[in-house]
Amino acid sequence: MSPRARFGRCALCSCVAAALLAGCGGSQSQPSIGSPVSPLTSSRGGSAIQHVVMIMQENRSTDNLFYGYPNANVQSYGYNVKGQKIELKPVDLQTGWDLAHDSSSFVTDCDGTGTLPHTGCRMNGFDEEYYECGKPGYPACPNANPPYSYVPHNETKPYFAMAQQYVLGDEMFASNFDFSDFVSHQYIVAGQADNTVNGPSGPPGCEGGPTDWIMTLQGTRVHPCFGYTTLAKELDQAKLSWRYYTSSYNRDGGLWSAYQADKYVFYGPDWKKDVISPQTQFFSDVKAGKLPVVSWITPTCEDSDHAGCDSDAGPSWVASLVNAVGESKYWDSTAIFVFWSSAGGWYDHVPPPYLSDDSLGMRVPLLVISAYAKQNYVSHVRYEHGSMLKFIENRFGLPPMAVSDKRANSPEQDCFDFSQSPRKFTPIPY
Repeated sequence: MSPRARFGRCALCSCVAAALLAGCGGSQSQPSIGSPVSPLTSSRGGSAIQHVVMIMQENRSTDNLFYGYPNANVQSYGYNVKGQKIELKPVDLQTGWDLAHDSSSFVTDCDGTGTLPHTGCRMNGFDEEYYECGKPGYPACPNANPPYSYVPHNETKPYFAMAQQYVLGDEMFASNFDFSDFVSHQYIVAGQADNTVNGPSGPPGCEGGPTDWIMTLQGTRVHPCFGYTTLAKELDQAKLSWRYYTSSYNRDGGLWSAYQADKYVFYGPDWKKDVISPQTQFFSDVKAGKLPVVSWITPTCEDSDHAGCDSDAGPSWVASLVNAVGESKYWDSTAIFVFWSSAGGWYDHVPPPYLSDDSLGMRVPLLVISAYAKQNYVSHVRYEHGSMLKFIENRFGLPPMAVSDKRANSPEQDCFDFSQSPRKFTPIPY
């Protein structure tokens, strides 16, 4: 099975979601942790940020990708269900095998029991997780405990360079509890996914037929074509421009095209006007002076950091996107957020806070890049996918859409210094 075909594999696990979550009870009330609204003004007066660019990569934990980063909360070892200490071993980004990343593997990794605890994860069940290496048709495993691994530093140099020049957030979590790529991408456009988990049974969005479904936390099946409010609709109503740069839904990386599951976009003029394929058009739009107010950029499989894509091109891809903005007229007015959809089954030692039956997910890295971002700073504030939506809503006066963006802390408070003059851009080497 090809790496791209494997992305649909976890949809088959949807039928177990209800069983895994049985007995979890109702959702707890959410703590009020949202940051106060900031004017986001610069020392020169006026609004410093006129553009927001969100670059979403795939399936890496903070321990896995930023192993050894100075002053960050990262750990070089973990524990298994027997309490045995396991040192993390180097494994290249380029793998021809993947790890399980669905609701079942999430709760297994959490504490090895296969049930979702309300008292907190022990982060000791990764040795019980399924992985493809060593299985028939796949290469041998690089070590005895593949999930307990980190990416060698020679491959993460661009990411380390971004963190050293700007901000690394080491308390960033996926907003959804499971490892689903499809669900995570809904959270970054809508702050929710209609209580769904895992992946769709067929095409991931409105283009599917009436028999296509995705499982909910309650154990029911719904068509993965949603009518909830997304940021696209709010931006349209506010007459603010946006573009979602992605692969077409039937091409490499098409699973990550979130707006194909949004009725408002898919059946409206935005589908042809503002959902842009291929994603490389971002470069020509920036060069031509056509950067919208809000941009999302998703990768192809090869550029994604996703295990099983047999490529190590992700860091260079992200660096090229950052450099395109940094070397343009938009540098002084843009905030760039680089983050990952989920931990993807890779070990991380920080347990996700339990906020409800579908949140939070496991820790992922966050990079905050801007002429106003603090330099070589590690933010220990808790963020989630909804934090980027909160930042945009605060800046442009838009209302929250769902629980995730309403409760989230916005990066503006700890990651930026708007009293400083905009810093000159230094290209990211790759």
